[in-house]
Amino acid sequence: MLCEIVTQDRGLFSGEVDMVLAPGSEGELGILPHHAPLLTTLSLGVLRVRQGGQELAFTIAGGVMEVRPDRVTVLADSGEAIDEIDVSRAEAARERAQHILAEGPAVSEPQMREVEAALRRSTLRLNAVRRYRRARRPGAGEDDSQQTDSG
Repeated sequence: MLCEIVTQDRGLFSGEVDMVLAPGSEGELGILPHHAPLLTTLSLGVLRVRQGGQELAFTIAGGVMEVRPDRVTVLADSGEAIDEIDVSRAEAARERAQHILAEGPAVSEPQMREVEAALRRSTLRLNAVRRYRRARRPGAGEDDSQQTDSG
């Protein structure tokens, strides 16, 4: 079946897949070819597509997914392929958010919610890198072993 994953800014993926695993708002959804039509909201999480023996992973932060028997369309609020994640940038974002939250009520409540959301997104990105980059590279290279030792 054809799968398209797009954000407001760009297309993340388009191609034939065997299965889509998506973070639905009510839990993880597994979509196979010939699935009944479905329209659902998505939550913050990892969306995976399987092509043959390969699995590609993307982090997404909400959105909607439309399923038709021969096509899955994901309209994500934001997202990126796991391989595109800049680990140092995600770690810096997490540290900034943790620092602001540790200071307490120095910011307004709406700003606090934004900081909490930033913390959730950066944590998701870092966890996804640790889990899926390692899983996709059985013979870990020098860079991967350094990440494993420190994280």
